[in-house]
Amino acid sequence: MIRTNELTKRFGGITATGDVDFELGDELTSLIGPNGAGKTTFFNLLTGALEPTEGTIEFNDDGEWIDITDRNTYETAQLGIHRSYQITNVFPTVSVLENVRIAAQAHGENSLRFWRNVDAFDRHYTEAEAILDRVDLLEKADVAAENLSHGEKRQLEVGIALAGDPDVLLLDEPNAGVSSEGIDKVKTIIEDVATDHAVLLVEHNMDIVMDVSDRIVVLNQGEVIADDDPENIRGNPDVQEAYLGGYEAGDLDAARRRTEEDRSTADGGGVA
Repeated sequence: MIRTNELTKRFGGITATGDVDFELGDELTSLIGPNGAGKTTFFNLLTGALEPTEGTIEFNDDGEWIDITDRNTYETAQLGIHRSYQITNVFPTVSVLENVRIAAQAHGENSLRFWRNVDAFDRHYTEAEAILDRVDLLEKADVAAENLSHGEKRQLEVGIALAGDPDVLLLDEPNAGVSSEGIDKVKTIIEDVATDHAVLLVEHNMDIVMDVSDRIVVLNQGEVIADDDPENIRGNPDVQEAYLGGYEAGDLDAARRRTEEDRSTADGGGVA
């Protein structure tokens, strides 16, 4: 669906991603690594939010690989590459239904008539309602987004990313800040979405990563240090040293502690 060749992004003297060769097929792949490893930078490169310093990005458009290295975010979204964000990104005073309807319209043929004759776009409402049903928010359709719980806002983020039926869905920490009660719901949504979309997931909850992933790619200091199935990643000594820090199934604390330590000492700089 999407692939990179020697993809590199430098910020001054800092290499956020270095010579990354990656390919996402029709699968759920998780991208993990310590804070500052280059995960968010990689997402930003794939979606056109950042221009690479070197390397190429290609997208499989109906069986033909096309170069999208220089495409901007609007162009990549129209091709079918959508993403959610670490920080909740919704229209807070607008209803849940309208948030998804606006996103559906933005990806459709009426995108240039964004605020005009809303009642004429019945099919966008139909799409929005179907998406809300899928992410378990249909009962909250008329609620202002600002009145949702944090976990529900994360569900809405996934719904917005689904608008326009993308081929590739990039989910950037969809469980960030979600309570333990809401994590299972978000996890179920991710698994459901992966049945008919290629998904690239950034997630620090290692139990979720190990449970839902077909494949795991590990970044460290901007470079891929491992690319394998969950079981082999779990036992990889390089991954243990760089990130997992003694993780065992059911132990949410090991990777979480490692992440919090990284966050407390790292400068950030947009290369998470």
